[in-house]
Amino acid sequence: MPERAGFSSDRSPFVLASGSPRRRWLLEKVGVRFEVLAVPVDECARAGELPGEFARRMAEEKAAAATQQRRDSWILAADTVVALGDLALGKPRDHEDAVAMLTRLSGREHVVYTGVVLLRPGAEPAAHTVVETRVTFRPLDASEIQAYIETGEPFDRAGAYAIQGEGAHLVDRVEGSYTNVIGLPVAEVAGWLRTWRII
Repeated sequence: MPERAGFSSDRSPFVLASGSPRRRWLLEKVGVRFEVLAVPVDECARAGELPGEFARRMAEEKAAAATQQRRDSWILAADTVVALGDLALGKPRDHEDAVAMLTRLSGREHVVYTGVVLLRPGAEPAAHTVVETRVTFRPLDASEIQAYIETGEPFDRAGAYAIQGEGAHLVDRVEGSYTNVIGLPVAEVAGWLRTWRII
């Protein structure tokens, strides 16, 4: 069963198709009442699929999976991809993988893509987008990378960092939506919800 997060029954239910606590936190800031429904999808990129395309497809597949269970609901689904050029950086597998990712990102610009899909009850499309944010890391030395990894924060994070946590000190510059880097472009989503009079 979906986890409830202040759900109101006076309108069609609103479902966040994501188990991410960071997306839940961001959506709560918008003021919408919602349920959480984490849906499993195969998160493997296809051959030749660019990071932005991958983020969009994952959001679409999450939305489609959620609507199979909740056709009576509004569905919001999102997927975030951290990319260095055309290389998508997922969650680090282990300590060595985290070191490798952070070393690659050191002193360089990368792009964070978040694909977002909103479906109306009955699985009717309402809105979709892919938001891009450019993030530049300051140069990091090996001791700084090691110290950050020892916080445990890089694990379970795409790109091996959390900009809203201790990873903030790794970042030199952000161009675009800050909340997009956390996992949800709040300005775009809030605009949709106002347009559809959900908030």
